Amino acid sequence: MTDVVLPCRNEAPALPALLTRMPPGYRAIVVDNGSTDGTAGVAREHGAAVVTVTEPGYGAAVHAGVTAADPADGVVCVMDADGSFDPGQLPLLADPVRSGRADLATARRRPVARGVWPLHARAGNVVLARRVRHRTGLRLHDIGPMRAVHREALLGLGLRDRRFGYPLELLLAAGQAGWRVTEVDVDYHPRAAGTRSKVSGSVLGTVRAVRDMSAVLAR
Repeated sequence: MTDVVLPCRNEAPALPALLTRMPPGYRAIVVDNGSTDGTAGVAREHGAAVVTVTEPGYGAAVHAGVTAADPADGVVCVMDADGSFDPGQLPLLADPVRSGRADLATARRRPVARGVWPLHARAGNVVLARRVRHRTGLRLHDIGPMRAVHREALLGLGLRDRRFGYPLELLLAAGQAGWRVTEVDVDYHPRAAGTRSKVSGSVLGTVRAVRDMSAVLAR
């Protein structure tokens, strides 16, 4: 069984549809990171394991979920829980890692409709991805919030960022470690009604994410 870590903060409206579409052989771990909308209860009602994290931040939630994942399978996935990704596409990322063709598989978002990916968020992503390519030589175009990786290898990197800089720190550390990193095209959908992205949902959210990631680049 492959565990899928879903960092959540007030994602209750998106969870029913998301959790019922998990592909066979994949188990959801919802990491409740300070939700006030009953996220944890909705997750349990739909069969997900729930981990509660009091430390705020995307990186804190992901790290807690990866730590809680069952080591038996070896591979762990991470995916945003706002309904913007199709869990049916998780094998596209997990299979290259499980077969040994890649150490890390990350998603390259392909919007399914106009306006799905706001211009301010896309522009920030382009700048950061360019800096990652320059720093690491990895041929990546997205700092995407959907990925698959060997659990023990990920924990072995000793990532420190507990905020929005976590995905960027992972890519930089993977490049430094000589990992084989592959980028996989995935569909990028509008978020579920009643949810709001903590990054792309507002200019302020994007600015905060770029700030956190810039701090990682400066270290």
